[in-house]
Amino acid sequence: MLAVDGLTTRYGAITALHAVSLHVDSGELVALVGPNGAGKTTLLYTVAGLLRPAAGRVTLDGGDVTGKDPATLVDAGLALVPERRRIFRDLTVEENLRLAGITASTAERRQRLGEAKALVPVLDAKWHTSAGYLSGGEAQQLAVARALMSDPRLLLLDEPTLGLAPKLVDVIFELLVTLRGQGRTIVVVEQNARRALELADRGYVLRTGRIVAAGPGAALAARADLFAAFVGVGADLGEEADR
Repeated sequence: MLAVDGLTTRYGAITALHAVSLHVDSGELVALVGPNGAGKTTLLYTVAGLLRPAAGRVTLDGGDVTGKDPATLVDAGLALVPERRRIFRDLTVEENLRLAGITASTAERRQRLGEAKALVPVLDAKWHTSAGYLSGGEAQQLAVARALMSDPRLLLLDEPTLGLAPKLVDVIFELLVTLRGQGRTIVVVEQNARRALELADRGYVLRTGRIVAAGPGAALAARADLFAAFVGVGADLGEEADR
């Protein structure tokens, strides 16, 4: 479904990604892990059209989408859940979701709103509550549900458990399991690296803008040498923004 070939992205004179190549097949959950500053967020933002690559190619279902604007990529079936949620705090849960489904027909939007309630029951209970009053875990679930309102074929999630208490981290991982069970195609950048890899079909480890390891998620999660050398000794890689 998604193919990234030789992607290079720069911030001025600084090269954040160095000829990165990867692929994501339909129905896969792929984890991107690595230390802070490895280029994980940069990779997602480049794929999603928020950053323009200096070189390389991005294809979605075989079509070249390199450097396309985010709106075009949403129409092509891609949705991004950014780091730190970025929901509309002054709007209610319902208004956040309705706004995200603005391009859908009335019938499609009604159906997707119902699916959001079924997927995340806590949102149903807070339907008319301003999003700014949601807990961190509730806000993250809203951010995911909002992305699903465009009915994406490829869902990109950037640090969905960032800053959450352990119990809420469990909730988000349970949501990922549910989405995977629905057959959705997902790419997740996650600070809980070992847990993300254990869940993933495949994983990629980034360091200083380069892929240093790739393979089945469970196999990568079991490699103590990999974590010590490239990822970090523990499963938690910290909460700083990855740029």
